[in-house]
Amino acid sequence: MVYHILVASYSNEIVTLTFDPTVPSLEVTSKLTVGHHPSWIASSPGYPELVFTGLEQADGKILTLGKDSEGRLHKIAEVSSAGSDPCHLVVVKNELVIANYSSGTVGFLPIHRDPKLASAMTPASIQLSGTGPNTSRQESSHPHQVVFNEEYQELFVADLGADKVLRLSKTEDGAWKVIGEIDYEPGGGPRHLAFHNGDMFTLLELSSKLTRHRVPRLPRQPTFVTSTPTMSQPLPQPNEMLAAEILISPATTSFPTPYIYLSNRDDPSPEGDIISIFSFGAGLKERERDGGKLELVNEVRTGLRHLRGIVFSGPEGRYLIAGGANGGGVKIFERTDGGKGLRFVVGNESIEAPTGFSWL
Repeated sequence: MVYHILVASYSNEIVTLTFDPTVPSLEVTSKLTVGHHPSWIASSPGYPELVFTGLEQADGKILTLGKDSEGRLHKIAEVSSAGSDPCHLVVVKNELVIANYSSGTVGFLPIHRDPKLASAMTPASIQLSGTGPNTSRQESSHPHQVVFNEEYQELFVADLGADKVLRLSKTEDGAWKVIGEIDYEPGGGPRHLAFHNGDMFTLLELSSKLTRHRVPRLPRQPTFVTSTPTMSQPLPQPNEMLAAEILISPATTSFPTPYIYLSNRDDPSPEGDIISIFSFGAGLKERERDGGKLELVNEVRTGLRHLRGIVFSGPEGRYLIAGGANGGGVKIFERTDGGKGLRFVVGNESIEAPTGFSWL
């Protein structure tokens, strides 16, 4: 079986790659020029023929793109993102939720398949406010990711600028409203997060730490469990090796134990940036027995520079794709040793400034 992969970037293009693990090969099969820095791609099973990207620019734009079975794209609509520098998108039922980094706004855009309706939409928005002690990065709110918690029917927004994760819920009139917040260490800068068994794991970009909270339903309040550096080596001060992405692997027959995978950027090593792999007591009994401990079990040198997005796919989440925005192109790894290791499979160094991925 071959796989088609869309590659977001800090260029002006979205590239489609075709991965054949039997050869193995990773080839460019199509490209679409869309505009300045389409750095994130979002898709949804509810809209299998559509994908969405944001242009990271002062007048942020959201593009609705159509795709075929081989990942060839065409533009359907372009509208405002309701802010500046949209850096993350997520589809929640029939709307697209947008994290506008520089303006500190979260946008909400109804999704339509019809090009005329899609082009006529104006997103609603919520303005966030807050600051942190890092004056060069935390002068105002900077939402960096939005995650939908299906169990709670809530949005969780990582605000790097305010050292908070905000909780949003829908009101009776269908609008999203902030209903709670989770505070982090001053200057930590929450960037991305993931959930597992009622726990929330947050990657702090500015301090390169991984934190764990227990997050029950409101009105019960979250509790801090633990925090640990994302890498084994001591970080330079000020920290110039920034944590980027967090994934929790699915539990499957071949990989029964979930692990946390983290990407780290700008390592000075000639072997490139690291993907860190953590065990975390994924089962409820393990969590109670171990007290929620986070244990670094492996660090994999990738040969990539400024490693940002990483994504699982393939049977049982067997493959992981990663890209170096400042060098190394795109590489695919296979998970080994029950998920504690990664083996390089194939790469393509021709891809310019890759930042995110969507497997089709």
